[in-house]
Amino acid sequence: MNIPTPAPTSAPRRGTYTGLIATDMDGTLLDGNHQIPDDFWPLLDRLHAQGWAFAPASGRQLYTLLDQFDRVAGNQISVIAENGTVVYHEGEIVSTTTLAPKDAHAVIETIENTDLDWGVVLCRADGAFVSRTDNEFLKEGIKYYHRLERVEDLHEHVNDQVIKLAVFSFPDAETVAAPLLRGVAPDLSLVISGAHWIDLMAPEANKGVGLRLLAQALDIPMERTIAFGDFLNDLELLQAAGTAVAMENAHPKIKEVATRIAPPNTEHGVLTVLEELLN
Repeated sequence: MNIPTPAPTSAPRRGTYTGLIATDMDGTLLDGNHQIPDDFWPLLDRLHAQGWAFAPASGRQLYTLLDQFDRVAGNQISVIAENGTVVYHEGEIVSTTTLAPKDAHAVIETIENTDLDWGVVLCRADGAFVSRTDNEFLKEGIKYYHRLERVEDLHEHVNDQVIKLAVFSFPDAETVAAPLLRGVAPDLSLVISGAHWIDLMAPEANKGVGLRLLAQALDIPMERTIAFGDFLNDLELLQAAGTAVAMENAHPKIKEVATRIAPPNTEHGVLTVLEELLN
């Protein structure tokens, strides 16, 4: 799917929408094999026919999500990418939220000088960069960052367009890696986005903010938004949505803020709820 070089743009073309549906990917829309279920695509066509805007809302890179949804006809897709730091609609960037270069340098220095089996992905709107190049780390990075460049020195690629630092820790992210990062860049928000992933972003950025920005751009009231999620980086997304749906396999804190519980992702719980909506 071809899109212009990411940069803030004017407001997207607006239409009359029934509402907005946003769903996390891993542990939510994706099945037990980490794939979008085949039955999702005709369901998405029906949603569009009834006027629903749809957006994956993920920690994944914009380009990764566009690749995953390249079957959508006519570029009819919205995206809340990089945990809300990039918001996209039908070929245009709605917004980006960047962080201070000094904070990026501080995190990179900590990763490089702390004796832990971990690595960092430097995320910009135009792509992502890594300096750790072993196969074990790259296998995890390429999963979520399809536009990924290997470089010698990450510091040289820090500029005023950095949107996120994604840390992959082979030990547990929440109990081992996160305590080492807290306080390194106190102006950043630290989000546990998976069992081994931590995202560091500007404090004003999260999936919930991304949902609000997209809904505002499309003239959709928040009470007409529905969000699905399973992990801690989905908390603000569900808190912002008019209807919050947690997966049966969700983190307990996510279930606490949900208005309903869907079957687990391994049983295509998102599709079950959307079928109910359409019917």
